[in-house]
Formats: sequence, C-alpha cells, structure tokens
Amino acid sequence: MKKLIIAASLAVFALTAAHAAPPAAKKEGIEGKDYKWNAQEGEKIEALTKKGDKKRGEEAYEICGACHLPSGAGRPDGTFPQLAGQHSTVLIKQMADIRAGLRDNPTMYPFAATLTDAQELADVSAYIESLCIPVDHGMYDSKPGDAAKDWKAPADNAQQLSQGKELYEKECKTCHGANGEGDKAKFYPVIAGQHYKYLLRQMSDIRDGKRRNANPDMVKIIKKYDDKQLIAISAYQSSLVMPGNMCKPKAGAAAKKK
Repeated sequence: MKKLIIAASLAVFALTAAHAAPPAAKKEGIEGKDYKWNAQEGEKIEALTKKGDKKRGEEAYEICGACHLPSGAGRPDGTFPQLAGQHSTVLIKQMADIRAGLRDNPTMYPFAATLTDAQELADVSAYIESLCIPVDHGMYDSKPGDAAKDWKAPADNAQQLSQGKELYEKECKTCHGANGEGDKAKFYPVIAGQHYKYLLRQMSDIRDGKRRNANPDMVKIIKKYDDKQLIAISAYQSSLVMPGNMCKPKAGAAAKKK
C-alpha cells in the first residue's frame, strides 16, 4: 500500500511538473551551420569529471521513476525509453542537452531541471547505469494496431528481423556494437533492451531533422533509409541482448512461454 501511495504521489507530481515549467530556450542545434556534436562545454563537462554516488542517485531518481518506472524499464509503447544500464556518459549528455535547450523534450525538461547541479547529474546517471537491463520490453510485432501496421510494414516478423540484421550489421554495428552495447567513451548509447517503438521514433526524428542534438555522422547514414527500412532496423535492434547486463528472467517466465 505504501508503494502504491508513493507511486501515486509521484505520478501527480509528474503531471504537475510537466505543466509548471516552460521548456528551455532553444539552443542552436544540427540545423545551424556552426553546430558541433557533443561540444565539450557547459555543465556536461563538469558532471563528467564527477564520481557519481549511486545511493544519492537512487534518491534523485525517484522523480524519474514516475515515467521511466523504478526499474528504469520505461514503457513498452515507446512513450518513455528504457534507461536501465545506459552509459552514464550518454545519460549525462542527453540530460545536459535537454537542460540547455539543445534537445527538444518539453515533457522531460521540468524533471531534468529539478537536478540541482553537475554532481546530482552524475549521481543519478551512475545509479541508472548500475541497473540491470530488463529482458521484457517492447518488441516489434506486426499484429494489427501497432506501429508496424500504421507504417504499412510487411507482416512477417522473421523477415523484418532478417532484413534489419543485414542493415544493422552493414552500418550500425560499428558504433553500437554487435550486441547493442554502444560505446561509453564515445557517447554512443546502449540500444540492447530498448523499446522497438522508441527506437523507431528516434531514428525517424534523426533522419527527418527533428532530433536537434543528433550526431551528423549518424544523420548521413540514416538519411537514405525509407520508413520500411527503419522499421526493420528498429525491429532487429530491439531484439539485441547484452550478455551479463540483462536482468535475470522472472521465475516462471520460461514456463509461460512453453
């Protein structure tokens, strides 16, 4: 009962905060001629030099859990991404970009703005990075009503995964890794365990110029892909598993699948 009350209180706070704070003033992003991806400046640089305290980070994360869930699993429908196990460098960069108005996310901004300083940014990132990556997450499924049908994708899941694997290994694997592990030092995100619909939305936004803090190198690669190809790549990416980093399957889960 106590957990339910806390969860309800956080949800109310989330709704209030989302309407209380205006988004940050926009900072010039990829649309500008002088844009430099991951410029080494601002509070991001300070936060990256701090040693994150996971215990303090757990306390700071409580407000994040209202949307991303206490486990960091996010939402299978892709409205909120899976965060657990993400590289702290990536988390710091993305939150700093949102706070600075470089990445447009009006829903996230009020919460990111509650972090008091670079140390707290490092703390919450360290805690999120320490969480195991949920095994159960939003996967591609061609059943009626999902994003695949909306985008008029082929109905064969196996075909999507096969095509997606081919495209992924051709141009995505170099940066994001064979198992979707990304690269902490280069700020390339973990994509293993990420929700299919979130991946699809982000890649579409990057291709279409809506993700203003995007890496120009990725834009060049993804620009040539049509909707069907992005669906296939997202389907395959969402199927990736990082050995040793995923949460242990829940008891009885294997039996249910039989």
